[in-house]
Amino acid sequence: MNQRAPQTGHPKGLYVLFATEMWERFNYYGMRAILVLFLTKALAFDKAFASSLYGSYTSLVYLTPLIGGFVADRYWGNRKSIIIGGLLMALGEFLLFGCASVYTSSPQLSTFLFFSGLGFMIAGNGFFKPNISSMVGQLYPEGDRRIDAAYTIFYMGINVGGALGPAICGAVGDTGDPTDFKWSFLAAGIAMLLSVIIFQWLKDFYIRRPDGSPLGIRPADAKEGKAVLTYIGLFVLSAAMIGMLYTDARIVPFITYLLVIAVLAIAYMIFSDKKLTKGEKTRILVIFIVAFFVIFFWSAFEQAGASLTFFADEQTNRMLNWNIPVWLISALSAALIYLLAKAYLGARKHLQNDPPGVRYIIYILLAACIGYLLYVNIGFFVTGQTTIFLNEIPASTFQSLNSIFVVAFAPVFAFLWLKLGKYEPSSPTKMAIGLLLLSIGYLVIAFGVKDVAPGVKVTMMYLIGMYALHTWGELCLSPIGLALVNKLAPAKFASLLMAVWFLANAIANKLAGELSALYPDGKTTVFLGYQMSNLYEFFMLFVGMSGVAALILFLLTKKLQKMMAAA
Repeated sequence: MNQRAPQTGHPKGLYVLFATEMWERFNYYGMRAILVLFLTKALAFDKAFASSLYGSYTSLVYLTPLIGGFVADRYWGNRKSIIIGGLLMALGEFLLFGCASVYTSSPQLSTFLFFSGLGFMIAGNGFFKPNISSMVGQLYPEGDRRIDAAYTIFYMGINVGGALGPAICGAVGDTGDPTDFKWSFLAAGIAMLLSVIIFQWLKDFYIRRPDGSPLGIRPADAKEGKAVLTYIGLFVLSAAMIGMLYTDARIVPFITYLLVIAVLAIAYMIFSDKKLTKGEKTRILVIFIVAFFVIFFWSAFEQAGASLTFFADEQTNRMLNWNIPVWLISALSAALIYLLAKAYLGARKHLQNDPPGVRYIIYILLAACIGYLLYVNIGFFVTGQTTIFLNEIPASTFQSLNSIFVVAFAPVFAFLWLKLGKYEPSSPTKMAIGLLLLSIGYLVIAFGVKDVAPGVKVTMMYLIGMYALHTWGELCLSPIGLALVNKLAPAKFASLLMAVWFLANAIANKLAGELSALYPDGKTTVFLGYQMSNLYEFFMLFVGMSGVAALILFLLTKKLQKMMAAA
């Protein structure tokens, strides 16, 4: 079955991957948005423990893709890894739903379900995350000019999910009643199941190479293993993640040391290779240096899921008090119905040669959306309701801002770099700019809380402005850093050096949790001799860390450029 698209369009497989990734990101970011709130408000842990556990969880999320990528490349292939990873994550969410349902009646069972849920989430992410992104480029012939646009479309899917997850999970679970958190986990679990169902249902039709051959199947030279051994292996991995998370949280905090040892081991493995030339080693050293600075960025950026969520919950005025007229909702509904009707006509036109099951399911989904919009508006008419009152934004919903800003500003930055032409900054300079923007974002919120008495809430505009600046910083640093690793890494160590990049992210996430644990919740905390007794001093810590890192990276830029060009 040849699914090669015309050069002016994209393969339908791209949109299957888009939808698969969108619902998975809904699941991950939706759950992350309410995690520390659930820990503190429902399970009654203090902020320091909740923050540390958050850091351990997110750091392991970045560590397990090293295992999942290895297994996919040598044994399972992308398809099987994505499906198994997705099912493990869905199971993890449903275990967390169980935890949130019984935490008052059975605390011990709840604790077991909680750590088990996070363990399955970590293990599942390891198989899902590294495999779906790698399939996008393989849908196209080598050198196809559409590949860059394809990754842009795919990246939009990530951020649509990242925006919807916190918004919807926050709306159904972060209501002020701790018993409602279970609905957030249930919504995230259903989203993850949708992701798996979409991929499983459509992969054989659309996930194909340009020549029509199946994409992401088991490698030809892979050994056929017994199914029972596969399930035992998955159980062992999940149990190991549960054990590591529990041990780090309750017994010995060892994950940081494990991550540092992993980086040192990889560095020794690479730099001791005598076949590498001096120039190759110099370029590899640039990757390690840049990865070091990335730690400072992400450790501050990832406060979004921890200390900044505490700040949004306790110190931010989230009241809207909006009365939205029903006529406006009806007008928007009419516009949506028009777009859905056009989508139906487009589906009839373009899916004529597709399997009937695909067409009918899409028709049913579109009809269901139209039917729901009509039902809501008829309900307004019957009851005579003229306005809808919006009272307060859930604290977790603010985590949608980053994804919304990425969608809004990514095209702006792409245009900016092209427009600058020969004046375009080098990759290290762009990354230094990213760190500087991060520092300025924390400076905004630090001055927003300066001299504010405890318990007094500040305007949400400080958080919104900070998240905008942080997103601009991310757009300067994250895609640039990934491209730099791909550009500088020798072919034989390409995967291993990408592992260094993800390990830097893992270290940063663990550090983010430890820094969030210093949140001055009515007490004085200390970091390397720096005392913090209020939020202004706490946020200034991140201003200083990222600002100093930006300054040093700016000073190293010319040196790094010379190293990047080493022969």
